[in-house]
Amino acid sequence: MGSPERIRNVAKRVAKWARAGHQMVVVPSAMSGETNRLLGLAKELAPERAMQSYHRELDMLAATGEQASSALLAIALQSEGMEAVSYAGWQVPIRTDSSYTKARIESIDDQRVRADLNAGKVVIVTGFQGIDGEGNITTLGRGGSDTSAVAVAAAMKAAECLIYTDVDGVYTTDPRVVPEARRLHTVSFEEMLEMASLGSKVLQIRSVEFAGKYKVPMRVLSSFTPWDIDINEEAKSGTLITFEEDEKMEQAVVSGIAFNRDEAKISVLGVPDKPGIAYQILGAVAEANIEVDVIIQNVSKDGKTDFSFTVNRNDYARTVELLNEKVLPELGAQEVAGDTKICKVSIVGIGMRSHVGVASKMFRTLSEEGINIQMISTSEIKTSVVIDEKYMELAVRSLHKAFELDQPAA
Repeated sequence: MGSPERIRNVAKRVAKWARAGHQMVVVPSAMSGETNRLLGLAKELAPERAMQSYHRELDMLAATGEQASSALLAIALQSEGMEAVSYAGWQVPIRTDSSYTKARIESIDDQRVRADLNAGKVVIVTGFQGIDGEGNITTLGRGGSDTSAVAVAAAMKAAECLIYTDVDGVYTTDPRVVPEARRLHTVSFEEMLEMASLGSKVLQIRSVEFAGKYKVPMRVLSSFTPWDIDINEEAKSGTLITFEEDEKMEQAVVSGIAFNRDEAKISVLGVPDKPGIAYQILGAVAEANIEVDVIIQNVSKDGKTDFSFTVNRNDYARTVELLNEKVLPELGAQEVAGDTKICKVSIVGIGMRSHVGVASKMFRTLSEEGINIQMISTSEIKTSVVIDEKYMELAVRSLHKAFELDQPAA
C-alpha cells in the first residue's frame, strides 16, 4: 500500500479472487510510512515524555492512516469494475477495550459486512483499529492490521486468512543472516506462535494468538508477486499456518531458528535467599508494566543468591532505575548489574517433543564455535539461549547447518 500504483495492484489482485467466485473482505494497513508521519506531527506539538497523556488523541490521529488507504483501495476496485465499499472499524463495529494505543478486540458484528458480501460487494475494513464501549476510537498497536485481519476472518468464519507481506512465506530463519534458509510450505500454529514470540518478524504475535484461539488457518504470501499470477498457483504459494498435524506436514525435529537482538540482561546480586524474593523483584517490575522474558536464579551461597532476568532493551534503563530506587533498599541486595549487549537465539520444532538430545546438540554446536551460554529457557517445542550479541549470526548459521535446515524436507 506504499503508492497509488501499489494500491492499484492490490485492487487487481483482489478483483481476480472476487471474479473467481470468492467473497472477499480486505483489511489494509496504512500507506507506507504514514503512521510514523502522523505520530511525528504529534511529537512536534508536544514533548515525547508527555505522549502518554495524549493516548486518546493519538489513536484518533493514527486511525486516519488506515481509513485513507481503505477508501483509496475501494476507489481503485470500483475503477476495476468491482462493487466495493470501505468501512472504518467503528462502523462495522469492531469493539475493543479502552486501552488506547494497545487495545484488544472484544467482539465483531458481522451483519453489515455479511450483507454486503451477499450483495456481491468486496468489503474493505480498516485494520489496526476499533471502538470502545464509550464510543472512542482505539488502535491495536503496531502490527495491529494483521490482528484485525485474523479477527475479521474468525468473525466471518473464513476458509482462510491470507496475509500479504514483504516476504514470500515463513523461512527456517532470516535469509539475510543465512542465505541457505528454506521457505516452509507448512508450519504448525504452535511453531509459528513460538517463532513470533521469540523474535521472528513475519507475523505479529497477537495475530497468531488470535488465529489459535479461533482456529483460523493463515497463509503468509508475498505482496510483491505479480497480481496476475495464476490463482491456483497463488492459493498454494507462501506458507500455510495450520492446525492439522498429519503426515503431510514437514516433520523435521527442528523447523526453524528465531533470534532477538532487542533484549537486555539484568542481574540483582547478593539477594538474601529466602521465600518471596522472586515475587519482590519481578512483582515490582510487572507493576511497572515491564515484560520479563528469561529468568534464572543461581545456587545459594552463604545465604545469598544472584537473580537474573531479561527485558526488552527499550525497558532496560527504566527497569534498572526501578530496582535501584525501590527494590534494592527493601531487599538488602548488593547491587544491580546489567548487560545490553546480549541476544536470544532459539530453536523451534514440534518434532522436539518426541526426540531426545535436541538441546544437547544445540549446546554442543555452540560450544564447538566457542560461544558461551549465559541463560537457558525451554518449553516442550523450543529451547532458547542468551548469548553475547556479537556471536548471534555465527550461532544462527551454525545451528541452521547442524540441524540440516538447509536441506529439503523429506
